[in-house]
Amino acid sequence: MRTRYLKLWAALALAAVSTASFAIDFRSVSTPSIVYDTPSDKGRKLAIVLAGTPVEMVVTLDKWVKVRDPSGSLSWIDRRALADKRTVLVTVAQATVRQTANDNAPAVFTTVKDAVLEFVESAAAGWIKVRHADGASGYLRVNEVWGL
Repeated sequence: MRTRYLKLWAALALAAVSTASFAIDFRSVSTPSIVYDTPSDKGRKLAIVLAGTPVEMVVTLDKWVKVRDPSGSLSWIDRRALADKRTVLVTVAQATVRQTANDNAPAVFTTVKDAVLEFVESAAAGWIKVRHADGASGYLRVNEVWGL
């Protein structure tokens, strides 16, 4: 009988976890910034992250945020280096930004891998609206970018 209750409890716990909504919070780096291996500027300097790079916020402490970069690496960055503005990073060799959220829509511009675009809004299923630094905007497939 006890085993039956344990199995029932485990199944309910698994169901609760699988249906929970986990929000992923992305930000962009506002200025070229150093990332560290610990939440301290006394820690080991790992790299410099370029302005505009999207990062996933994983853990937030007082002054520091643990972030995941597009390569999947985890590091710590000063909270002041993060902007509320959202950006996405193109992950495919070449991506076509279209006038509407449709594969047959005319192209607005074409961009290349590792280009950073401003995230404007979610669009139709599978699409987002983006803006290039020169002001041109359009729609791009979500599976062609990182940072959502």
